[in-house]
Amino acid sequence: MLRRLIVIVTAAILFSSSLTLAETKKPKPPDKFPPNPLEITTPDPLLPRSPKDKQRLTLQEQQKLKPALDALNQEAAAKLQAGDQVAAFEIWNRELRLRRFLGSLAEVQALSRVGAIAWKQNDGQEVKYITQRLQEIQKQAQSQKTTAQIDLELWRSLGQAYQNVRSPKLAVEAYDQILLVVREQKNTTAVVETLKTIGELHLSWFDYVKAAPIYEELLSLATSLGERVNEVTYLQRLAEIYDQTNQPQESLNVLNKLAEIYVSENNLTEIPELKLAIASNYESLAKEDPNLLLEAFKNYQEAYTTAWQLKEYVRAGEALQKLIALYRSQGQTEEALQASEILVDTETQAANFYGLMQAYDQIGQLYLERKEFPQALTAFQKGLEIAQQLKHEEAYFTGQIKKVSKANL
Repeated sequence: MLRRLIVIVTAAILFSSSLTLAETKKPKPPDKFPPNPLEITTPDPLLPRSPKDKQRLTLQEQQKLKPALDALNQEAAAKLQAGDQVAAFEIWNRELRLRRFLGSLAEVQALSRVGAIAWKQNDGQEVKYITQRLQEIQKQAQSQKTTAQIDLELWRSLGQAYQNVRSPKLAVEAYDQILLVVREQKNTTAVVETLKTIGELHLSWFDYVKAAPIYEELLSLATSLGERVNEVTYLQRLAEIYDQTNQPQESLNVLNKLAEIYVSENNLTEIPELKLAIASNYESLAKEDPNLLLEAFKNYQEAYTTAWQLKEYVRAGEALQKLIALYRSQGQTEEALQASEILVDTETQAANFYGLMQAYDQIGQLYLERKEFPQALTAFQKGLEIAQQLKHEEAYFTGQIKKVSKANL
């Protein structure tokens, strides 16, 4: 018993000692944040003086440095082509460190170029380094006292560089700065181009809420300048934006303007799809104001009529399906039946046999609702004939025929 106790005590002492030893030999944690390779200030043989020397390079020194940096870029590209990504970015980082001695614009353009490559190569760390450096340059550029001193070319390059490293918010910040300047200069062309860039940025990242006021301003400018083509483009963008953000009233305002333009230009090919969208928005608004259902009916009918005139039978069929669904939701079975009979003709013209089969099924269901069994039976039998040709839904129509036949007894 005593021996066993001694063994337990000894083991406990040894265990305790091993813990203490482990604690004393605990490894040092690695550096959390590796140094940014773009901020290294060790001397470089391509520089005439130490990077820590704040004295600017002379024009002659810059002219000598530039081809050497272009050569580094080519060397890095060759390394990447050969599959050595690590070595490639080491060379590019060296190039980027030295590019700053050629001025902010040259550096930003180089950062933009390498940033695009880093993003394509899925090198998140390199993208981070480049983004941090771009932000430092932006801070320096923002220290300018007046808009007259702002270097627009530099800011445009910053905006493009942020786009290349997929930082849309930072890109918008840069273009917002440009917008302030060109507004003050009353440069309408530059204002429009900058707004278009900002709008496209918002849309590319599906930020519809922020895109809306940009395109509203672009629309206002295009209208005031009488630029009909641009006006249509911005209306189409706004229609997409308001559809995505579920704003039926705003969407209607835009779609109705588009319809007016298309009608005035006799561009009827766009009308059926446009009328379908208008009717759908009225249908949404009618949940709050039932009186607007009349507008929904009217626009679905106009969509069908115009599509039929244009011999766009598929679109005409789509309009009729929407119209029938709306009639049924309002309990207007007779109107739904009449529209369904027209749908049969439309789907026949479109040679849409699946649509024709579904039209007969719809007619059969409507007659069933009215307990008019012979008419329902006829519709389901016609549906079965098409189903047999298509070898699709045969069992369904056979089942419907049996069901109606029993009910008709």
